[in-house]
Amino acid sequence: MAVEQDLNKTSEQYDAVVARCKEIFNKKMLDYGSSWRIFRTSSLTDQLFIKAQRIRTLQETGMNKVGDGIESEFYSIVNYAVMALIQLQLGAGEDNDLNAENASALYSKHVALTKELMMNKNHDYGEAWRDMRISSLTDLILVKLLRIKQIEDNDGQTIMSEGVDANYHDILNYAVFALIRFDEGTAS
Repeated sequence: MAVEQDLNKTSEQYDAVVARCKEIFNKKMLDYGSSWRIFRTSSLTDQLFIKAQRIRTLQETGMNKVGDGIESEFYSIVNYAVMALIQLQLGAGEDNDLNAENASALYSKHVALTKELMMNKNHDYGEAWRDMRISSLTDLILVKLLRIKQIEDNDGQTIMSEGVDANYHDILNYAVFALIRFDEGTAS
C-alpha cells in the first residue's frame, strides 16, 4: 500500500511540474510561434547540452552571472526535450508551421508517453531518484546527451542500445525529478 501511495504522490507531483512547464511552453508559443520547428533534432540536442552544462557550471562554481538559476534551466530542459520528441515525430519544419493548439496537443501526447515510462521505471526502481543528488541528475542528463550525440553521429543507428527517443524521454524525466525536488525543498 505504501508503494502505491508513493507512486500516486509522484504522479501528482509530476503532473504539477509538467503543467508549469507546459504553461511556459504555451506562453512562448504565443510570443514566438513555432519558430523552434526549424531546429533539427541535433540542434535541440545541442540546446539541451547548453542548458545542462550551465546547470553543472552553476553547481560547481556557485556563481551565477546571467540571472536565471538552476531551477529555471531544468524547466527549459523539460520543454526542449518535448520539442525534440515532437521533432523526431514530425521532422524539422518551417517557421510557424504548427499552430498553438496542435503544438499543445503534441506536447501532451509526448509527456503522457514519457510519464508512462517513468511510472513503470519508478515502480521497478522504488523511487530511487528521491535519494539522488540534483548534481547526479544533471550528470545523468549530460550522459544521455552525449549518448544522443554519438547516435546522431552514427546516423541514428545503434547496434544494441536504445534509440534517441528513449534518451530524450529519460532526460525529460530526470529534469522533472529535479523540479519535484525543488518543489519539496529537498534539492541538494
